[in-house]
Amino acid sequence: MPVLHRALAAELRRRIQAGELRVGDSLPSEAQLCREFATSRGPVRQALAALREDGLIGGGQGRRAVVLDSVPAQPFETFLSFTRRAELTGHQPGQQLQEIALRRPDPAVAAVLQIEPDAHVVQLVRLRLLDGRPAMLERMTYTEAVGRPLLDADLDAGSIYALLLDRGVDLHSARHTFDAVPADELDASLLRVSEGAPLLRERRLTSDSVGTPLEWSEDRYRPDVATVTVTNRRGSRITLTDL
Repeated sequence: MPVLHRALAAELRRRIQAGELRVGDSLPSEAQLCREFATSRGPVRQALAALREDGLIGGGQGRRAVVLDSVPAQPFETFLSFTRRAELTGHQPGQQLQEIALRRPDPAVAAVLQIEPDAHVVQLVRLRLLDGRPAMLERMTYTEAVGRPLLDADLDAGSIYALLLDRGVDLHSARHTFDAVPADELDASLLRVSEGAPLLRERRLTSDSVGTPLEWSEDRYRPDVATVTVTNRRGSRITLTDL
């Protein structure tokens, strides 16, 4: 049984994403939500705080919450795991493996992973689903030592990230680069968009705790299921690259 505030937040997310609450609409008041869900103000306020963290609503300090967006922002710390991110935002994740192979990488990928051009890597393509709908296409490359166990694993069962952690792989840090790209023929077919349609692309280099590259991934998201939000605070430092 989900904790009450999580269930309440999931229901409000559903209403926003279904268009029952549109951008610019006011949410019901805290008192109205308490009556509707037969609960106290504590769980209601926790649920509203979760939606603010998602970037879906704004308002506060005595003002009724207003819908700001219909697509939740992704918590940056969850970008290694699509499965975990989906669960945190109230969706059912799914996956369909398209291909997996042990092969030699392109020279550019070998250079990124800091391996010899004739070394082998494990490469896979996997379609990710949200509530049964196509959401993102993964193209992942792992160094041979890290990726070999994936050849015999059930990659339709859940998170590769969780599987690798369970096997003791030292996934310590990741560098993410975001841009927009047009959908190619494979993207269009699997994501059910028009060829050339804009997709949000995330390129990710994951390394171990001593800086050795382990994975290079290119993920392409439908823009109606993912956004990226960055919050800056005075006194903090941020490095911008690849602009």
